[in-house]
Amino acid sequence: MTVTGSIGQRVTGTDDGSGGAGAVAAGPPVLYGREAELAAVSQLLWPAPEVPAGGRVVCVAGGPGEGRSALLTRAARDFPGEAHVVGAPGRQVPWSGARALLAALAPSGAAGSRAARLARGPEGIAAALASLVPGRGPVLLCLDDFPLWDAHSRAAFTAHWRSPGPRRGARAAWLVASAPGRPLPVAGAAPLVRLPRLTRAGARALLDGASGGTCPAVAERLLDEAAGHPGVLAEAVRRLSPEMLDGTVPAPGRLVDDGVLARVYAGLLGALPADGRRLLRVVAAVCAPAAGAPYRTEVGTALARARAQRVPVEALDGLVAAGLLDRRGDALAFTDPFLARAAGAAPAAGRPSGDGGRPVRADGAAAPPASLSPPTAHERHRADRLGPPPVVRARSGVARGRALLTRGFAALAGGPVMDAHEAFTQAAKVLRDREPAEAADARFLAMEAAWAAGDVDACLAALDLAPAAGGTERAFAEGLRAALTVRPDQARTPLSRVVAVGAARDEPRLLLRAGSAALVLGDVAAAARLHGRALARARAEQRASLLPRILEHLAYAELRAGRYARAGHAAGEGLRAARATGQLNSAAHQHAVLALVASVTGDGPSVAEHAERALAIGRPHGLTQAVTLAEWALARAELGGGLAAQAAARLAPLVRPGPHGGHFALRMLAVPCFVEAAVASGRAAEARAATEEYALWAGCGLDRPAPAQLARCRALLAPRGEETGRWFGEALRRHEDGGNDFERARTLFAYGTWLRRRRRPGEARGPLRDALVTFERASAEGWARQARAELRATGAAGGRPAEPSALAGLTPQQQRIARLVAGGATNQEVAARLSLSPRTVDHHLRGVYARLQIRSRVELSALMAEAEARA
Repeated sequence: MTVTGSIGQRVTGTDDGSGGAGAVAAGPPVLYGREAELAAVSQLLWPAPEVPAGGRVVCVAGGPGEGRSALLTRAARDFPGEAHVVGAPGRQVPWSGARALLAALAPSGAAGSRAARLARGPEGIAAALASLVPGRGPVLLCLDDFPLWDAHSRAAFTAHWRSPGPRRGARAAWLVASAPGRPLPVAGAAPLVRLPRLTRAGARALLDGASGGTCPAVAERLLDEAAGHPGVLAEAVRRLSPEMLDGTVPAPGRLVDDGVLARVYAGLLGALPADGRRLLRVVAAVCAPAAGAPYRTEVGTALARARAQRVPVEALDGLVAAGLLDRRGDALAFTDPFLARAAGAAPAAGRPSGDGGRPVRADGAAAPPASLSPPTAHERHRADRLGPPPVVRARSGVARGRALLTRGFAALAGGPVMDAHEAFTQAAKVLRDREPAEAADARFLAMEAAWAAGDVDACLAALDLAPAAGGTERAFAEGLRAALTVRPDQARTPLSRVVAVGAARDEPRLLLRAGSAALVLGDVAAAARLHGRALARARAEQRASLLPRILEHLAYAELRAGRYARAGHAAGEGLRAARATGQLNSAAHQHAVLALVASVTGDGPSVAEHAERALAIGRPHGLTQAVTLAEWALARAELGGGLAAQAAARLAPLVRPGPHGGHFALRMLAVPCFVEAAVASGRAAEARAATEEYALWAGCGLDRPAPAQLARCRALLAPRGEETGRWFGEALRRHEDGGNDFERARTLFAYGTWLRRRRRPGEARGPLRDALVTFERASAEGWARQARAELRATGAAGGRPAEPSALAGLTPQQQRIARLVAGGATNQEVAARLSLSPRTVDHHLRGVYARLQIRSRVELSALMAEAEARA
């Protein structure tokens, strides 16, 4: 027999208890009063030589402490052939249960890995078993707590057992155990052995084996109060001192108290959803003898009490379906009286009442903990279920605070960022009076996590430093609070101080904070310089864990400055550093930056790939900043490709205020893109409202290119031609001080396009040529392609001719319209053929012209003919 100790560990008296398993003594398990059940299992497993395709399956159902695991272990030990017992995996990850079983069967790690790959193949578990036990004799595989295994493993094993076809490999028998109320595999098709309460004789045998001798009076009390429950009986014996058991010292008034029951039923209660656990406690509180019978009440009474205590009542059906409650008409009762007492007592303090589960000394006091060593696996399990054990509670405040810091760093690196925020906040509270410097760092880290999540209120709460904090820490906190509450005049002085002090230091942490302050002030040049110095110092000091965070900030500073090539280089290096150090959240941000860079260069596949990866991590982890950047990148790629309506639809939620909008620090930066897309797609009212809000932002002076972009937005929305020209001129004058060449090129492109459409091609060529040169210098191929098309439309020479391969970049609808138009169809004829309106056809056709850099149907026909000839 083989028992997988790494995942088959059990906590005495919780899930399996002793159950008559003789868990109080080392050695082979001894079953008391379970002879009939053990014989039934043996008889059902191999009643005939032939074995079904998936192997013969027998299910065992037993409640907490009723000996479920002990029965499996004993069946495996008595089995004449090879047997293995595997418990619920400690880490619930996909295929963890299957890997554990296959590893127990495999002669080597390589064989186990190969079998795990086969298990995920078309033949599933059958192929995996055939590779590990070919030609062997009968094998017994015992799976304990099967409903607690991961979903992938459960599905694979169930499919194997249900398979009707012939299977190759060993003759396997399966013994699958579960607690009552949890779903069993192949329900109804496999025989089920239930573990009832022990008879008086079986309970007495267990008592004699567990105690080694008990005073008759105490023994009768124990047997009466335990009522045949093996786990309760064994736990009650374990908690009594030898003097109490032999009668030399008076025993407590109640031998099976709430502490015993809370410990035995902790696993069952802890596995319930929070709402179900709370509702079970409410029902236990109203199930009093005065209600007619012990542990019984009316449904209306229980639901009224639950609503009064604001406990959701929807969990009642689940508790009834799980068999924990019995509902008949208007009556509601506990199926197990011990469960009623445990539900009413254990959650009250978050741990068992009384002595917390420790043995009772002869004088009636609780025995002290044996040591303050690190918690064992048993204690960690107990801490998950019943609250921290004594060894955890005995840690100093500094140790607890630093443990919370460690948990926060783990969540900030690769988990939900608001979990990191909560851990850092709690660490700051614990360390506030003990380690003020570490507490201040914890608060700033909590603010950083909340910033990534886009939660302004959480940022402000994290910045509420203690009055003792001073220097640049207080200045940074005050400046950020003023900026987050839109008080720019009050933010400039403290944040400028942080930038000045940080610039004179060489500590990467302080340089990073100074660079963040410069970004908030809109001084992107200083931000890039400071983050570059922080990067150099971190490399010199070999602080690898800081590199992804610094490169993330540096890439963002380069983006704000319009230096997209530099931003892409920093983000690429940051992505490699994040992968090397296992910082998934930083990798998501780097992917988002790379997507934004690719949207400028016109690399559509790269935009889609990086944005998809950023969203795959950012959405489940609550990274609102990375998600907003990725969505913005997709919208800019669509706008650069002539898909204005699609870009406007994607950008509209990002510029919307409120909790369901984009990130608060990026919302205003995306407004100019939204206005351009909205105007081009007929959403002028939304564009005008966004522009008025953007005007307030531009007036704050925290974004240098904002005044020029505001003038461009007003030009796009101007009702008259003269006013449009005036606003474009104002935008170009403002760009001279904006310091962002790419945005200036976009304004030149918009101005040149407007002039061409006003039938002023000679005036349009100058702005369009200037825009084209800047786009080419920035490797913004998508925008350069549009600028060339506009130049060709003005009659200017020098534009690159369209290539037939560009047809592959059209959408399916655009390709259908292009073929019909190239064949000589008019817009009305295309509309009738495709069931569209002529206006929609015209819109798509303009997108085709922009994407292919052509300006007439004649050029489109020639391009289509050339493409067909090449094909």
